[in-house]
Amino acid sequence: MIEIPLQIIELEQENYHILIEGHFKDETPSYWIIDTGASKTVLDLNMKPFFELIDSDETDDYQSAGINQGMMETSVGRMSYLRFGNMQITDQKVALIDLNHVNDIYSKYTTFRIAGLLGGDILMQKECVIDYARKTIQFQNP
Repeated sequence: MIEIPLQIIELEQENYHILIEGHFKDETPSYWIIDTGASKTVLDLNMKPFFELIDSDETDDYQSAGINQGMMETSVGRMSYLRFGNMQITDQKVALIDLNHVNDIYSKYTTFRIAGLLGGDILMQKECVIDYARKTIQFQNP
């Protein structure tokens, strides 16, 4: 088990986002929203040095549903490396979406720049447990 501290960000009154700090292979820090409602992990399309575009035979890979935006087109990429504490994620397929709108909102409340959304694919695979009181996430299956 690996336990990582979380940041709980209140964007507006009683509107919370859970953030975790990660690092890419070159040790560039990155901040990720833990999104238990997202089926796939999403990486900001503007983070070009950290992914490669790939073709996919699954048409569902190219669509993402957002509560505020309806369906939006996405690309598919492969992120070669991401580290949270001592846990490494390699060769991860991700949806690629322009997250400028998310970062515009965040810039009003915090200095964090969001690299992506950590979705259900990784949360389930790593058997994550979020402890809100202790502000930690545990990866049971690192």
